[in-house]
Amino acid sequence: MTAPDAEPAPEPAGPVGPEPSGPAGPAPVDRELSVRERAVLALERRSWAGPGAKERAIREELGISPVRYFQLLNALIEDERALREDPVTVNRLRRLRAARRERR
Repeated sequence: MTAPDAEPAPEPAGPVGPEPSGPAGPAPVDRELSVRERAVLALERRSWAGPGAKERAIREELGISPVRYFQLLNALIEDERALREDPVTVNRLRRLRAARRERR
């Protein structure tokens, strides 16, 4: 039993830490991009000298396969947080994707 002058315990604010995005739905808009998501955008911003250079950089700098990289990148293209973080890159990628879809 609590004393009559004691304040009630505060309600929990919710889960601690960011909620992951995934099959359950998009990531919450109030969460910032992760370090990996920022690194994917930074890698995509760069230009590449020749064939294989980008794939090599993906493996060496991010430690993931090129297939996983493009999966993450495609999810980022749809993410409004990525658009706020790097609008030039995200809009360029959206235009390229739209152009590819039109050619099909």
